[in-house]
Amino acid sequence: MKLLKVSGSLLLSSSLLFGCANSDENSAKETVKETKNITSDSLSGVTDEYRKYAIGEIEEFVKATEAFTTAVKNGDVDNAKALYATSRVHYERAEPIAEVFGDLDPKIDAREGDVPETEWGGYHRIEKGLWVENTTTGYEQYAEQLMKDVNLLRAKVDTVEVTPDLLITGAVDLLNEVSTSKVTGEEDRYSHTDLFDFAANVEGADKIFQLLNPALKEKNKDLSTEIQTRFDAVFSLLNKHKIDGGYKVYTDLSEAEVKELSQSIDALAEPLSQIGIVTEAL
Repeated sequence: MKLLKVSGSLLLSSSLLFGCANSDENSAKETVKETKNITSDSLSGVTDEYRKYAIGEIEEFVKATEAFTTAVKNGDVDNAKALYATSRVHYERAEPIAEVFGDLDPKIDAREGDVPETEWGGYHRIEKGLWVENTTTGYEQYAEQLMKDVNLLRAKVDTVEVTPDLLITGAVDLLNEVSTSKVTGEEDRYSHTDLFDFAANVEGADKIFQLLNPALKEKNKDLSTEIQTRFDAVFSLLNKHKIDGGYKVYTDLSEAEVKELSQSIDALAEPLSQIGIVTEAL
């Protein structure tokens, strides 16, 4: 009888221990699940906020493009030139979403040589007419098509699924685009208004960073501080080239100034590329 009692005690102890282990394991699982949910909810708020920002920029882009294309169709060369760069900044800020539509981006933003000559239209086609030929004559059709494409972009942008990965990739791509191609001056090769595009791309990347930064601080405060410092440095350099509410003509910058900008953007892009750690708990 004593043996049975001992066995019963052992069985009871084992059951209690097993039950505790299961309880601890379930508790741990619930904690992980809860953490993931908190992170998911937090980043869901971020993606919602970015969607509002990007759609707002596209809506401003529609309005600005309407004013620009109207000037072109009216033959107002000076006004069209004045509106060219400031219209495009809204597109450049929202490129992570705008470029999702691979069929529309080339129609709106292709540079000479990016697409066959017979298919080339959009902002840069009109840019060439304004600065190289100093005319809008013959470019009315491009203005009409540009307006149609921009309106279509606005209609489609609501369908984009904004994910944390899209934001992270988009932020880095915005800076890489500046440092690998725009820094050469090939983007606005006729108007030389490249600094407007530079600033808009950096502003777009900064918006994404600011939205993700609270989650990043929890993961890596030092990285958060480094990225903010790098952004401040880039904005400081861009501010040096501001003039009359806009920016200097890009060709007015010295080689040293162009190099300084390029290096500053590269220095920002490297730590910014690490912000993917904010999704590791998902």
